Amino acid sequence: MIDLSGRVAIVTGAGRGLGRAHARLLAQRGAAVLVNDLDPPQAEAVAAEIVAAGGQARAVPGSAADPAQVQALVDAARAAWGRVDIAVANAGLLRDRSFGNLGEDDIRAVLEVHLLGGFYLCKAVWPVMRAQQYGRIVLTTSSSGLYGNFGQANYAAAKMGLVGLMQTLALEGEKYGIRVNCLAPTAATRMLEGILPPEQLALLDPALVSPALLALVAEAAPTRAILCAGAGSFELAHVTLTRGLYLGPQADAETLLARWAELADRDGEQVPATGFDQARHELRKAGLAIPSG
Repeated sequence: MIDLSGRVAIVTGAGRGLGRAHARLLAQRGAAVLVNDLDPPQAEAVAAEIVAAGGQARAVPGSAADPAQVQALVDAARAAWGRVDIAVANAGLLRDRSFGNLGEDDIRAVLEVHLLGGFYLCKAVWPVMRAQQYGRIVLTTSSSGLYGNFGQANYAAAKMGLVGLMQTLALEGEKYGIRVNCLAPTAATRMLEGILPPEQLALLDPALVSPALLALVAEAAPTRAILCAGAGSFELAHVTLTRGLYLGPQADAETLLARWAELADRDGEQVPATGFDQARHELRKAGLAIPSG
């Protein structure tokens, strides 16, 4: 059993849907949960549910896109319980339109809540977790970012940006006991209303995603994972690098296109440990010995 007794969690966007399911499960496992949502009554309702079930919770409304309000979440959690062990960046919104019809406001609003909201939460909890030498951060990405989705260029860009943030913070946080992961959920939330038919939405209970969240915040959690979850199914996604081609100094685009099938061959592909591993891989193929450190 994963026991979170003594741990303190912040969940943004926890007034309904996935965030509510996450907050409830964390509390059931013993964590004190700060329930954040832009809608104060919704945040209060979820906190009240947790307390009524015997758990510990406080509601602190606020916008994930406002760094001062995000810092206030961390301050409130520390004032109430003395620490912050778990941070879940779950708040989100959609402004779906085909790219030609996408306005600047649609781009900015989605990036501010998802991508900047993730940055602000990480920035606010980072010094606390470093001082504790312990932390668990989960950033909510999406298959739209990983693989693309028609009409979601703004959302996809924000969600893939969170993957890059996770990759780097997992490296930087390792020596401080901070583990950072991404969760890519498929769940029946307001974001999917009107996109999927009711019979499919019924299979996508947000509560079926929350076990993945729990795994990512446990004592034995992995770090630097992209965990996909939906309808009781779980998968891992990876950003990989193929073996590729070495064409040498005389490389030209025509040869590259002519040999594209070789370039795309996924046999022997790798998951780089750091961004520099691409350069290391390419220089090694050019015959240069590159230190592994």
